[in-house]
Amino acid sequence: MFFTRCLRGAVLAALLATPFAPAWSDEASPARVTILYDAFGKDASVRKDWGFAALVEVGGKRILFDTGNDAATFVANAKAKGVDFATLDFVVQSHRHADHLAGLAEVLKVNPKVKIYGPKEGFGVYGSSLPSSFYRKNEALPPEQRYYDGKPPETLKFGTAWRDADIEVIDKTTEIAPGVWLIALVSDQPGTLELKEVSLAIDTPEGIVLVVGCSHPGIEKIVEAAAAINPKIHYILGGFHLVNAKDEGIAKIAASLRDTWKVQNVAPGHCTGEATFAGLQEAFGDQYVYAGAGTVLDVGKQRRADLGKRSLVHKASVTPETAGELRGAAAALTGSDLAYYQARARTSPDAVEPKMMKWLRASFRIPEPTPQP
Repeated sequence: MFFTRCLRGAVLAALLATPFAPAWSDEASPARVTILYDAFGKDASVRKDWGFAALVEVGGKRILFDTGNDAATFVANAKAKGVDFATLDFVVQSHRHADHLAGLAEVLKVNPKVKIYGPKEGFGVYGSSLPSSFYRKNEALPPEQRYYDGKPPETLKFGTAWRDADIEVIDKTTEIAPGVWLIALVSDQPGTLELKEVSLAIDTPEGIVLVVGCSHPGIEKIVEAAAAINPKIHYILGGFHLVNAKDEGIAKIAASLRDTWKVQNVAPGHCTGEATFAGLQEAFGDQYVYAGAGTVLDVGKQRRADLGKRSLVHKASVTPETAGELRGAAAALTGSDLAYYQARARTSPDAVEPKMMKWLRASFRIPEPTPQP
């Protein structure tokens, strides 16, 4: 009896001394990301098109991040990779650009009650709200000429582009599940000024696995926000928005990610850009990971006993002969893959932005912005 009590006490002490990671059990539960949508890829079972979508499986959660540019292509790719929308725990929509949201309606047909997270914007397609004090009032007018007969509610709620969808908008870094964070930032770049974007940060025992849509607020700013959750950045996947960046700018950002932020692995795609693919390959070497459409990446986690070892297995859902091409210089775009990416990249996704804003202004009678002197 005495021995049993001592044993229990020792076990309890060991548990209390172990850092608590609520999203993961002690057993191996690999974090896995499947790229469902992009304009390049080696997997013949999926279609290539400009846009982005990925399925993130971690800590028992199945998270859909963005939904591509064309609904039919998105659905076909999801089917090819065995993704069942009915089993999703929630969806994250990074921002309002059409090449990231086209398949959401198809998801809702299968799973109409699924939780959806998007960026909070005034009059945004993901819904929003404003205090009724946002507009000037004139009490001299008769009630029939006043909004809500001159008695507006304290908060005005505006609808979404997806009727009856369960959408929650995010405007700051928020933990939505144990170890699962959303980072909300705003672009300050010409062409996408004030565009709000949400990124997904998974806090794993090996560090942050960061999934980005287009990085309009700046990839370094997003990484900085993720580092506030956990300074160890294990992986960055998705679009870095450097498709037209100059070589010197690419080199500076690549060096910052590698040397300042100590990013362990980069798996860029979408609007990162060919020149940036090359620059990141040069900067990161074997820590550069191929992530074309159809690729399946095991991005963590190891068993706790193995955390001191660097023994991650990275896999691509391609043939065994080509699986070794996942890292480093071998991950470069070549041949028809490169030609297709070049053709699609000639039209920057930001060309959508003025059209989107024109539609929003027309739909909601938003006045044109006053030109700055």
